[in-house]
Amino acid sequence: MMNGKQYRESLKKLKPIIYCNGEKIEDVTTHPMIRPHVNSAAMTYELASDPLYQNLMTARSHLTGKTINRFTHIHQSKEDLVSKVKMLRMIANKTGTCFQRCVGLDAMNATFMTTYDIDKKCGTEYHKRFVKWLEYVQENDLMIAGSMTDPKGNRSLKPSAQADPDLFTRVVEKRDDGVVLCGAKAHQTGMANSHEMLILPTTNLLPGDEAWAIACAVPVDAEGVTHIFGRQTNDQRRLQGHIDTGNAEYAIVGGETLTVLDHVFVPWDRVFMCGEIEFAQDYVTRFASYHRQNYGGCKVGNSDVLIGATALMADMNGTARASHVKDKLIEMTHLAETMYCCSLACSYEGHRTEAGNYYVDTLLANEVKLNCTRNIYEIARLAHDIAGGFIATLPYEKDLMAPETGDLIRKFLAANAEFDAVDRIKLARLIENMSGGTALAESMHGAGSPQAMKVMILRESNMDRKKELAADLADLFCEKEA
Repeated sequence: MMNGKQYRESLKKLKPIIYCNGEKIEDVTTHPMIRPHVNSAAMTYELASDPLYQNLMTARSHLTGKTINRFTHIHQSKEDLVSKVKMLRMIANKTGTCFQRCVGLDAMNATFMTTYDIDKKCGTEYHKRFVKWLEYVQENDLMIAGSMTDPKGNRSLKPSAQADPDLFTRVVEKRDDGVVLCGAKAHQTGMANSHEMLILPTTNLLPGDEAWAIACAVPVDAEGVTHIFGRQTNDQRRLQGHIDTGNAEYAIVGGETLTVLDHVFVPWDRVFMCGEIEFAQDYVTRFASYHRQNYGGCKVGNSDVLIGATALMADMNGTARASHVKDKLIEMTHLAETMYCCSLACSYEGHRTEAGNYYVDTLLANEVKLNCTRNIYEIARLAHDIAGGFIATLPYEKDLMAPETGDLIRKFLAANAEFDAVDRIKLARLIENMSGGTALAESMHGAGSPQAMKVMILRESNMDRKKELAADLADLFCEKEA
């Protein structure tokens, strides 16, 4: 396994093409826009080297028997599923943001299951190829970007019906030695500081969509791959100082990219699905369910930090003893722990698949994420309520440091005399960072928008069985006695 320093050094050996704000990035480990995202991902490596956290951060590979980072592990028990959730909450406590590696972990587990099923029905060798690649990933402790989401174009049309066929990633050529891809993957969390991407289909596919039924592994710096780094709320503050960023060390969310694939060659030993449209829906469902499981871990871990920051701000404001403030902090905690309960439940209700790995309860996993699309917003609203409006109107950090204005800011933004005014400003910036803009949008749309969860909840709800239960108790639909 690598530690944080070795992870950063491994990134320096890669040569991806990444553009950010009109310039090409030469080194993601030092560039101010990407470095905080590297720092948060590095925490997943650093904690695995710490004996205090190794029970959560590491696992024993079922392939080699070696101790590996849990982010490269194929779940072997319900306990593995639970440990994953607890691990995510713990890391989020330490970073206050997204640490990016769970997307690849979920993609690998979904691929392990799906390749097994394809091989069983179609007589292919995808599973064998995938296991060989997985051993390579585990041995080198690679960070994998799970690449499912396509730009999608006209949402009412399937891939083969789009005006531009590249709006879904597709195979444009099959060769004796591999395939050639064109298209793009959008909203790619952690892509800029990953080693490889694991490409998955993004939707149910129909006859005629065979070219878009592709799963494969591609290095982030493969020829023909271009990454365009996305903007985040207040991200330019990283170029201007430290305090105004709120969480300067670890930034906001996951550092997403638009990743363009322009005639990218993939050898056959890295192809794990090619044309098998009937397995696309299961592939998407499995990845999505694994990923939705996460949100009661990482988002609750972030909420722990935000709730703590809000409670500390109440101390600084002198309002901590007010009954309504206590009630709001209780509500924030209730909302967070409700999400955590759902994540644990879908893990404990998981089951062993025919492939041999463990899979979450699909219904409960979707409940996790649907709760998240609501609860995170309410937690943020209550944080704003308690903290006060000054979190939205604070002066610039440069004015705080300037001799002409600094003393004035300290004088008039002081509150409870037990606390320093600068500390109050720092805390306000953290609350602002964690409770608005990009952070909220990711809670809504990451791992799928609310309607996607509702579709799955209805599909998994066993509504006919519920109708039968009601009909039986009400003595319906039975023959009347003579």
